[in-house]
Amino acid sequence: MRVELLGPLAVVADDAAPVDVPGARLKMLLARLALEAGRPVHPDTLVDDLWGEQAPSGTAAALQALVSRLRRVLGGAGAVELAAGGYRLAVEAADVDAHRFEELAGRGRRELAAGRPEDAAATLEAAARLWRGPALSDVLDATFARNAATRLQEVRAGADEDRFEAELRLGRHAEVLADLGTAAAERPLGERLAALRMRALAAAGRQSDALAVFEEMRVRLGDELGVDPSPELREVHLGLLRGELERPAARPLPAQPSRLPASVSTFVGREEELTTLSRLMSGSRLVTIVGPGGAGKTRLALEGARSVPRVWFVPLAGLTEPGGLADAVVGVVGSSGGRLYDGGQPASAVDRLAELLDVGDALLLLDNCEHLVDASAALADELLRRLPQLRILATSREPLAITGEALCHLGPLALPTAEPDLAEAGRAAAVRLFVDRAAGVRPGFAFDESTVDDVVEVCRRLDGMPLALELAAAKLRSMRIDQVARRLDDRFRLLTSGSRAALPRQRTLLAMVEWSWDLLDESERTLARRLAVFPGGADLPALEAVCADVSLPADDVLYVVDALVEKSIVQQVGDRYRMLETVRAYMAGHRTEDVSGRFAAYYLDLAERHEPRLRTREQLDAIAVFDAEQDNLVAALRVTLDARDAATAYRFVKALFWYWANRGLNTQLETFTGALLQLGDDVPPQARRAFELLRSASGAREVHPARLLWITQHAFSSRADDHVEQALDSPDPWVRATANWAHNFTLVEAGDLDGGLRARELALRGFEEVGDRWGIVMGLLAQGRGPSLRGDFATSVALFERAVAVSAELGTEDYLYWTRNRLARERMRAGDLEGSWRDLSAMRERTAALGHRRRDAGLLFSVANWQRRAGELDASEASLDSLEAQVHRLPYPEHMARDLIAGTRMMNRLMDRDAPAARALLPNAVRPNFTRAQSNGLAWAAEQVGELLALEDRPAEAATALGLSEAIRGAFDHGEPVLRVLVESLVDRLGDAGYREAYAHGAGLARPVALDRLASLTGRA
Repeated sequence: MRVELLGPLAVVADDAAPVDVPGARLKMLLARLALEAGRPVHPDTLVDDLWGEQAPSGTAAALQALVSRLRRVLGGAGAVELAAGGYRLAVEAADVDAHRFEELAGRGRRELAAGRPEDAAATLEAAARLWRGPALSDVLDATFARNAATRLQEVRAGADEDRFEAELRLGRHAEVLADLGTAAAERPLGERLAALRMRALAAAGRQSDALAVFEEMRVRLGDELGVDPSPELREVHLGLLRGELERPAARPLPAQPSRLPASVSTFVGREEELTTLSRLMSGSRLVTIVGPGGAGKTRLALEGARSVPRVWFVPLAGLTEPGGLADAVVGVVGSSGGRLYDGGQPASAVDRLAELLDVGDALLLLDNCEHLVDASAALADELLRRLPQLRILATSREPLAITGEALCHLGPLALPTAEPDLAEAGRAAAVRLFVDRAAGVRPGFAFDESTVDDVVEVCRRLDGMPLALELAAAKLRSMRIDQVARRLDDRFRLLTSGSRAALPRQRTLLAMVEWSWDLLDESERTLARRLAVFPGGADLPALEAVCADVSLPADDVLYVVDALVEKSIVQQVGDRYRMLETVRAYMAGHRTEDVSGRFAAYYLDLAERHEPRLRTREQLDAIAVFDAEQDNLVAALRVTLDARDAATAYRFVKALFWYWANRGLNTQLETFTGALLQLGDDVPPQARRAFELLRSASGAREVHPARLLWITQHAFSSRADDHVEQALDSPDPWVRATANWAHNFTLVEAGDLDGGLRARELALRGFEEVGDRWGIVMGLLAQGRGPSLRGDFATSVALFERAVAVSAELGTEDYLYWTRNRLARERMRAGDLEGSWRDLSAMRERTAALGHRRRDAGLLFSVANWQRRAGELDASEASLDSLEAQVHRLPYPEHMARDLIAGTRMMNRLMDRDAPAARALLPNAVRPNFTRAQSNGLAWAAEQVGELLALEDRPAEAATALGLSEAIRGAFDHGEPVLRVLVESLVDRLGDAGYREAYAHGAGLARPVALDRLASLTGRA
């Protein structure tokens, strides 16, 4: 793994694939650890450096959660280690470009001091190429990053000056004059730079300009610093006046032997890969750009070679005979009319080529080697051994596989996140390329809110592959973008309008893939066809179980899939193998045998083996398995549904149900339970009962967690008892915990908070016993409710903080969002507005980084509530206005979203003491609470009515309405600051006895009567 800090933070895995690091705080942590290059950093130091004075409460848990996230992003616990003294990143100094730069800068300075200017210039040029922009540019909000960036910039300035010095000693004053002028403009008080400029100008015969540089510096130093020029600068000035400055002869650059093909379109989307290629070319004499067809290997190679003074470009796509390779290269490098005979004996093409290329530092670019890979490897090996100064850059769908080869892996362009907004989508490399090419074929093409979803869909469906995107953009000559997006299921028929000047295999998507197919032998074709059944890719055991048979023995599968990886038909990420969607679609069309039965059987067995682990301490490992195999599991389930095999489909859904519940995949729940029930009489009675019970508990967008817990153990678990009372005494601790959770839920929803206390405690204890983090989160949220209502915020905040930490460990975004939002709300109630805002800001930062537009929009409710509590009513209304414009993005039906907005506006009107406006909003504001019929929401409605009645000068009725909240919920909310103020005002107006009497009139009602009374007060009767 390499970490790049000299520019925006970037991480490159060992296989040269870029690693996306989402979120500013996560980037800060990675950058801070990378600056130490493997040395441990104490946790206290990390907290100070990452949060400073804004450190959240529970900093140890927050840091641990952040480290856990970084480990997942970097691919395992070994990436960030807990060592003596703190956390360390498992990298060497050579793996971090900032440290590599400082080492090269120091070495170049030593070479310059030792009188080796040519070595110094080369070393310092390599150091300069490591910079991609301002150091640590995307984490500069952290103080440590600003300090480190400043120091690195100072080292860079010194290295630049050393490089200029070396170039001047070599007589290259003409080449460095422009760079010297730029550097001087950036550092106008740099006296060494001024001296170097004076020497360069003098060497160019521009003595008057050199004298002007000294005079400008003298005046600037006097005016700004009140000092005279240094002795060193005065000495250069004196040497200039005496004509004593050296004027070494400039060394002319070698003539360009041939020209690269000129670019006919802009170079878009491969900027990071170009930097990687440049680095590889500076460190290796043979670099091969390897990637699937259509990835843009040739274009990247041409861009990488443009800065090389002496280069030959040899296109090999049209060459069919390996024996003619050397002659083809000779035809580009030199004339056939030259000397081909030596002493009467004919010289071989390789000998002639070695003679022609023996010109010093030079680059040979061999393009499209895959169909001549053996001949290309042999020729490259022979030339590199004969010519020590020759470098070779090759492009191929598989490596040349000779000693010394460095690989530049080229995969798809970066895609936007799942739910990107317009700005984020526009930054993704795949989108940038498509939009650039679309604008070229359809002038005026607008990338805006009306087209962003279709553009993202096209980029995703085409895997971000450049050639496919360019072919799709070409269709915009005659189609709209939405028409292109809708027709991608028939992509090989659609994408047939490439450039007539392109190679035949680059004119259509089908031809591109067929070129790859033609390079495969029979065993490779067999495995490729069968691997296409895996939409989510597969590990080796899955391939051996599903794809092996007499024609392809299991022992051969590893070797064959390795050959497919080498030929860029299959991509390997970790221990998994997958195909790009376009390649998979082609292979599926060539399938000659049906392996879907073995595929479904393998994944049913996998799901049933790992499902019980979801409720144990092995939960995270089990979730990781389901996460990795989710697409395959769904595809296997569809196989059973298509075959109308209801019994097997029921087993599948039963095995997947709890994973879907943990991950918040409610759409999967609804889709597949509905599909199973449609199989009619084939559905087993137990399955029908279970799924009908589930569907009765689920809404369009959500399933309440308490219902999931109970339904799961009641309907699906073979260990379940028929009644809650029996389940409470089950020998299985998870079943007992589930029953206690459901029992607590039943009591709480009936207004018996105290009666549910024991059940809540037992539920949490049981989930802790078995290690079910999902259940622990639910238990902690339930436990925190009582202290919150009592105003015991030290206890409630601690419980909710733990819920956040466990949710982060679980890794389910829905529950991390839910618990963190609950914690932010609790801090608001406790009066800790600063801490609450930190939580909300962190959540918004995370949702933006992940591209979760629905969650980000939903957070505006919490933001608007925070603004109201902070007294910023105008800002709160502006947030609600923004919500109104995004109701289609909220995780609720649109009518419910509008009612929730009305409820928040009503609270604003109450704070603004505008009773008529609040009264007008009341019916819609409380409607979702009656629809959901949850006790806490209904009690909130009673509290809002009490506040409104008090504003309308009806204090006794207000006190009675507050009493209704206790009758409905089972307790009054003593923790809500607004209610405390309201109660004090009502006591002042009614007297203590009068208030108590009016309050008791509402609190003493039976719960059904209280609900009827509330409905009447809110216009819901």
